[in-house]
Amino acid sequence: MALRCTMCHGARGLSQADTPNLAGQYPVTIYKELVDFKTGARASAVMAPLVADLSDADMRDLAAYYAYLPRVTSSGTTAGEPPLIVASGAPLRGIAPCGACHGEVDSKASAAWLEGQPAIYLRTQLEAFSTGARHNDIDEQMRNIARQMTPQEIVAASRYYTERP
Repeated sequence: MALRCTMCHGARGLSQADTPNLAGQYPVTIYKELVDFKTGARASAVMAPLVADLSDADMRDLAAYYAYLPRVTSSGTTAGEPPLIVASGAPLRGIAPCGACHGEVDSKASAAWLEGQPAIYLRTQLEAFSTGARHNDIDEQMRNIARQMTPQEIVAASRYYTERP
């Protein structure tokens, strides 16, 4: 089943196409996104036909498979100090620090693991949440945050997580 995913997400779940890296992602995150693509809660002209014939067991198997693969490894660079929006959020604008939900690599299993994801993908998703084009977040959490972020904060957060080892 995973062969149909390799064109965009790579043979080992590491993207060369500015799509999300699936290797080492939390299985609950992958499963939720697959279900959302299948039900139309998350729109994608590419993903919708690829998940249309997947059973619930197929989606759980794919989630387990990609979660099992090793995550992105350090390239030797470091991201340095996190930007203020990542480290502290912006409480007066209703923005929690990113780690409040996404945590460090192994501390949260309910929100997507962000470290090592392509910057273009992260930026595009934050922009889609901010405009409402993406709306599969539970209780509008990401939409409410992204709407309050400045374009510079979106770029800074995206770059930071991409550069994290």
